[in-house]
Amino acid sequence: MICVALPGLAISTEAGQMTGRGLEGFYRAGRRLLSRCELRVAGREPLAVQARMAASDRARFVGTLRTSPQAGPDPDVIVERNRYADGTERITLHSAAPRPLRLPVEVSLGTDLADLGSIASGNTGPELPASVHASGLRWSCAAGSASLTAEPPPSDALASSGLLRWEFDLPPGGSRSVELRARPDGAGPLRAVGRAATSPLAAAHAEGDDLRVSALLRTSIEDLQALLMRDSANPADTHLAAGAPWRCGLAPVDALVAARMALPLGTGLAAGTLRTLARTQLTGPGPQCGMIPGPRRDAGPHLPPQCTGTEATLLFPALLAEARRWGLTEQETEELLPAAERCLTWLRTTVGEDTYLRDPYPGVPVRCEIQAHAHRAALLGADLLDACGRAGGTALRQWAQTLRTAFRKDFWVEDRGGGRPAAGRAPDGRPVPHLGAAAVHLLDTGLLGEGAPAPGLLDNVQTEKLARLLGSPVMDSGWGLRGLGAKEPGFNPFGHRAGAVRVQETAVAVAGLAVAGYEKEANSLLRGVLGAAETFAYRLPEMYAGEQRTEGSAPLPHPAACRPAAAPAAAGVLLLTTLAGIRPDAPAGTVTLRPVRSAPLGEIGLTGLRVAGAPFSVRVSRLGLAMVEEAADGLQLGV
Repeated sequence: MICVALPGLAISTEAGQMTGRGLEGFYRAGRRLLSRCELRVAGREPLAVQARMAASDRARFVGTLRTSPQAGPDPDVIVERNRYADGTERITLHSAAPRPLRLPVEVSLGTDLADLGSIASGNTGPELPASVHASGLRWSCAAGSASLTAEPPPSDALASSGLLRWEFDLPPGGSRSVELRARPDGAGPLRAVGRAATSPLAAAHAEGDDLRVSALLRTSIEDLQALLMRDSANPADTHLAAGAPWRCGLAPVDALVAARMALPLGTGLAAGTLRTLARTQLTGPGPQCGMIPGPRRDAGPHLPPQCTGTEATLLFPALLAEARRWGLTEQETEELLPAAERCLTWLRTTVGEDTYLRDPYPGVPVRCEIQAHAHRAALLGADLLDACGRAGGTALRQWAQTLRTAFRKDFWVEDRGGGRPAAGRAPDGRPVPHLGAAAVHLLDTGLLGEGAPAPGLLDNVQTEKLARLLGSPVMDSGWGLRGLGAKEPGFNPFGHRAGAVRVQETAVAVAGLAVAGYEKEANSLLRGVLGAAETFAYRLPEMYAGEQRTEGSAPLPHPAACRPAAAPAAAGVLLLTTLAGIRPDAPAGTVTLRPVRSAPLGEIGLTGLRVAGAPFSVRVSRLGLAMVEEAADGLQLGV
């Protein structure tokens, strides 16, 4: 159970006790302040009866005790522990005994002050010796120091065993509490970005016939708030960390993807993310000029690792163009336009006289999804350049047209089932024919003016074939879209990109299929993810096993998945707003609605979204008809 309010984390098991095993502990900025926090009341551990996430930054644990075994099986003391990501824990004892109770309470504490990377790799040292400090304990090492204070102060503190003790008198029906606060020395209370009044995310709400939509949107927004971070050099700019606990820093692709899917909550996150990444953009001479740097990542069993910097560089101008459609101000657009132009210049320079955008590493296949990202960046980038009076749009459109013509021939593999898009083309021109979730990016064309989607790389017949494949049991696990088809060599239901369900790719597939008119396939994937979300208490993980759904089954968690994670949380926003088909064009003062006509979740209402800088609310009826209920003054409904 992970409580998140970055840069704070609290990680514990459902038992409630922090034992120091594995990742358990309170963290601040990647360092473990406290690894062990074990409670005993009257010499015994409370019996754990419930553990749940009360909010993204708080977990609640309830245990019970019987102080008089002769009284029968009923417990007479309830122990409640509320644990917060900021390093605070509040322990409350409630008495249900018919007589006054005197209860000794002990909390055993310890830490190694290790950093998260060392803990994850199993390279931590022993617990550090404690010293009594103020109303608690303190630990120090070469890497820093931390202290824990208690209110009320303990009646006894034993540094040698890291023990704090109290004696509490509880009248019948009475309660007593202890609050523990773990902090790095010299640090004040944690000020989480997502809890600030300046949070860039709107507090939107969902309601409808399917009660799960409300919980999904609420939890998705809470998790996005919890993962917000400030640029240390420019605190006014916020972006999303990739996920907790493993990836609590800036990952360019994840940040851009999540900001794009979260555009219905406002353009502030997109603007902060773009400004932060623009400051990392490579400049000067050389072939990498204009790139947004990013690490390499695994691409599954059939392709070598890929450069995420390429994907980030292509996402940058596309996000800026779409953020402008959602209501990014002219001033912010102009400020970010030079960085977007450098990305587009890098694209055209890197392609050169070739047709395809190739991987920067030699001997690597030309990837299907990278061509989709490049095609979208070219079309949306050309649209952006034209709107801002800049040159270069015509050349980008001409290259995109050339790419479309070649791609439909070179990247299509004929087979007995009617054909499929190739995952890539080897350097010798042979197709890499396996079917994987990366193909969903061929459906994600992006948003142009007047609510029109950009053209896709596939023709209508090929799009239909892809839609049928994505909706087949080979790809649709019943819980979402598998990363690799179940019949493909190397399929592994737990494989990061070899068969596990990745929520963000499923959301992209749902949105793309809905826009293309394949609602049956989109609805099946939507219902699958919504079912999985219910199992995961609506905090969608980065991925989970792609095993086939059967009656009475539940999706299997992936042991290495981040949860919460930025892209899956934002995917919850995309999934629900897709049902309304919101296509804004703020510069033109219009918004077009293209709802999913089959209304797979019945009636749904979305309130508190943001379009053109103002609150926007929409309702979709059980007949699939959409109606705007609140919008910016002067915003017209497009045709």
